[in-house]
Amino acid sequence: MFNSILSDVFTMETFLICMICSVLLGAVMALLHSLYNNSSKGFIITIALLPAIVQMVIMLVNGNLGTGVAVMGAFSLVRFRSIPGNAKEINSIFMAMAVGLATGTGYLAAAVLFVIILGGISIIYNISSFGEWKQKEKELRITIPESLDYNGVFDDLFSKYTKKNVLIHVKTANMGSLYKLNYRVILKNLDEEKAFIDEIRCRNGNLEIALGKITYGSDEL
Repeated sequence: MFNSILSDVFTMETFLICMICSVLLGAVMALLHSLYNNSSKGFIITIALLPAIVQMVIMLVNGNLGTGVAVMGAFSLVRFRSIPGNAKEINSIFMAMAVGLATGTGYLAAAVLFVIILGGISIIYNISSFGEWKQKEKELRITIPESLDYNGVFDDLFSKYTKKNVLIHVKTANMGSLYKLNYRVILKNLDEEKAFIDEIRCRNGNLEIALGKITYGSDEL
C-alpha cells in the first residue's frame, strides 16, 4: 500500500499524478488552517502550493546528493527574507513540506493518510481545550504620574482582587512625566474586573489602564 509509484524513469504520467495529488492535499491543508487561524490570503495560498513546490524539487533532485545540498541551501535563505510566523503557521508549513516530500518520492497513499490523520487531530485540538491555560492569566497595563511611587501603591488592590500578580517591566513615557507599568495577573473573580479597574483609576489619577488577554508573543515559537 505504501510503495512508491515512481520508477527509475521520470515519466509525464507519474509527474502529473504526483502533482495533482500535491495540489489537492495542499488545498485540504490550506482549508484546515484557514478554519481556525486568521492568516493572510497570501499565506493560505502558500500552504496550498507548497506541497507541489517541494514535490517538484524532490523529483528534480532525484537522489543527487550535490543537487540536494544546493537546493537545501537555497531554501534556507527564504527563512531570512521573511518575518517569523506564529506557531500554527510554522506547523502548517512543516506539514505542507512533509506532504511535498511524500508526493515527490511517490508515496501518495502515505501522503493522503498523513493529511487525514494530522488534519483530524488538528481539528480535535483546535475545538477542544487542549493546551489552554486552566487559570486565565491577563496582562494589566497601568499608567501613573511620576509623582506616584509605584512600589506597593497597588498592593492592597492586588491582594483583594487577584490570586497572582507580577510586575513584568516599567518604562517611562511623555518625557519622563509618566510611568507605564506592565503586570501579569490572575483575577480571583472575573465578574469583579470592572470594580478592580475602577479602584485602580482612583489611585493613578484616572490615567490609561488596559486589562486584557496575553498574546504570548502572538503564539510565536
